[in-house]
Amino acid sequence: MSCQRINELIELLMPEWQHQQRLNLVEMIGLLAKNAGHNGPLEEVTDDLLIYHLKMKDLPADAMIPGIAKDVEVDFKDALLKARGCK
Repeated sequence: MSCQRINELIELLMPEWQHQQRLNLVEMIGLLAKNAGHNGPLEEVTDDLLIYHLKMKDLPADAMIPGIAKDVEVDFKDALLKARGCK
């Protein structure tokens, strides 16, 4: 995991952890993983799962995943022109 991802995870984790101060780090990660729908062992929890869960938890259920939304083309004509390098 890169330093950037560690910093991003810590930044997202801090507000959550302040609400659950009685938990240690492993318990906090386990709780987040469970809330994200992870049923496997704690060793299989990825940084992506934690980061996206923390980013998406307050958004509507049909919200698009951050990082994908920026790549979505609304207008089909513009998407074709962009794919051909005309735009």
